[in-house]
Amino acid sequence: MPGGRDSSRVKSRGEAITEPRINDRIRVPEVRLVGPEGEQVGIVPIGEALRLAQDSELDLVEVAPMARPPVVKLMDYGKFKYESAQKAREARRNQALTVIKEMRLRLKIDPHDYETKKGHVERFLKGGDKVKITVMFRGREQSRPEMGYRLLQRLAADVAELGVVESNPKQDGRNMVMVIAPHRNQAATDGARRQAKAERAAEGQTPTA
Repeated sequence: MPGGRDSSRVKSRGEAITEPRINDRIRVPEVRLVGPEGEQVGIVPIGEALRLAQDSELDLVEVAPMARPPVVKLMDYGKFKYESAQKAREARRNQALTVIKEMRLRLKIDPHDYETKKGHVERFLKGGDKVKITVMFRGREQSRPEMGYRLLQRLAADVAELGVVESNPKQDGRNMVMVIAPHRNQAATDGARRQAKAERAAEGQTPTA
């Protein structure tokens, strides 16, 4: 190639292609060939590898270009690309888009306020979000960290059906902090739901509840 540039590696000026070289774009004297089922064929001339690909009605795909010699595999490249795209799309859908919410409690919280705050934490966890619980100490309360610890442990036990303690209670200045995360299946379900709604919105559709 003029100037030593390989056109199979360039889309346009300065932009590299991320896809592997296939078939006659593989320009090396010999390759290490892997069969369609992952079997090791061995080192063969590139011409023989291309002939085997043609006879098998498959593509010759470079999977390890930096190896010496490069490693190539016989496969249906179109099918491989399609399945890879499907897996990537599914992974994005199943990814938990976790947000960290925050809830602050006073050490001497009254029962009604506690139930209200607990309800908020439950709602956050049901939505697939993590919750950072902060107990705030006032004055002499700082000398009673065990009371803050017990309060946080009580809350964790009360919402155990929805979440699990991800970060145990620890002192942070005048505060004590704990993080509760939703159970994984709950986070994945709600993350996927939010992702699907976002995709529908991007396509100009109205998300349904």
